[in-house]
Amino acid sequence: MKQPLPEADVIRLPALEIRQGPKRLLYSFAVDGKLLHRFAAVSRIHRNDTDQIKGYQRPEVRAHINEIRSYIESDGAMIPNALVVAFDAAVSFEPAEVQMIGPAYARVGTLVIPLGSLDGSDRPGWIVDGQQRAAAIRDAEVAKFPVCVTAFITDDAQEQREQFILVNSTKPLPKGLIYELLPNTESKLPAILQRRRFPAYLVDRLNFDADSPMRGMIQTPTNPGGVVKDNSMLRMLEQSLSEGMLYRFRDRTAGGPQADNMLLLLKDFWGAVAEVFPDAWNKSPRRSRLMHGAGIICMGLLMDAVADRTGPGSPPSKDQFVADLLPLVPVCKWTNGYWEFGAGTQRKWNEIQNTAKDIQLLANYLLYQYKALVWDQALKRA
Repeated sequence: MKQPLPEADVIRLPALEIRQGPKRLLYSFAVDGKLLHRFAAVSRIHRNDTDQIKGYQRPEVRAHINEIRSYIESDGAMIPNALVVAFDAAVSFEPAEVQMIGPAYARVGTLVIPLGSLDGSDRPGWIVDGQQRAAAIRDAEVAKFPVCVTAFITDDAQEQREQFILVNSTKPLPKGLIYELLPNTESKLPAILQRRRFPAYLVDRLNFDADSPMRGMIQTPTNPGGVVKDNSMLRMLEQSLSEGMLYRFRDRTAGGPQADNMLLLLKDFWGAVAEVFPDAWNKSPRRSRLMHGAGIICMGLLMDAVADRTGPGSPPSKDQFVADLLPLVPVCKWTNGYWEFGAGTQRKWNEIQNTAKDIQLLANYLLYQYKALVWDQALKRA
């Protein structure tokens, strides 16, 4: 039997328990914001020693916190929006013996919350939404500032991440933070996030698999030093999954997308790109348009073209990718020189921008050159 905690180690708060659906229980209560950090921590997004994603919150935005703090210290300050907190099973709800007359889905009672130690350890809660407000209240020069809190109880870190994504997906959070969390979720999400979950999984594997030629190269919140934007990789993958090489491996009748086969081809292709264009590989987009959004997306289209040439029965190997890319070396101006687009259209290598017009221009050029230098030559030999 669970032993009750000493009163000095807990905080007891009047709360309303609300049942949503057959399984979900929410708790609504008010608490002095100065006490939040005694029982609720912030789970910072990071990677552990084995490159697994942990946590979900972005770093504190000090300028934003200072603005909220100044407001809290002013006369008549009000924060009506509730913070969202996830509690573990150490927190319990004690329903009142006498319930008010009301709907069956709500009952009043007391939420019993263990307090963490003064050094911040052993806290039973994590702030899912409202970390900047909580930090501002913590730092504000006020004696107390009560706030509304909505909480749920779960020991599942994945559920905490999912709720964080759902709460914040319509707010101006960095999209990269949400995309990096997507592979570690399973529940139903809004359609736009649902579509990006699997491409985000592929990006995650390309960025952190030990055998990936792009290991550590994709810029994400936990890998800010990457040279390739995560959104560029997502766009490239979404295009191929929709109607390119990767589409062949989306057989849902076989238990879902064939991720391992897709990753093998992606690693072979980008490994070939690294081998064929070594001077342009793993440099910042300012020094190499190959690593630029336009370059990544257009190379993805070229990857699909190579796969089309070899046919569905024999996916290209790394050697095949290398052989098909080598003839393009003289016409690619990733780091210097001028792109000769024909019809009097000439562009300096670093004038290619990540716009729809420039991406289309570069894609048409690369695909035309590939057809002329590789595809047509192969047909003649045949």
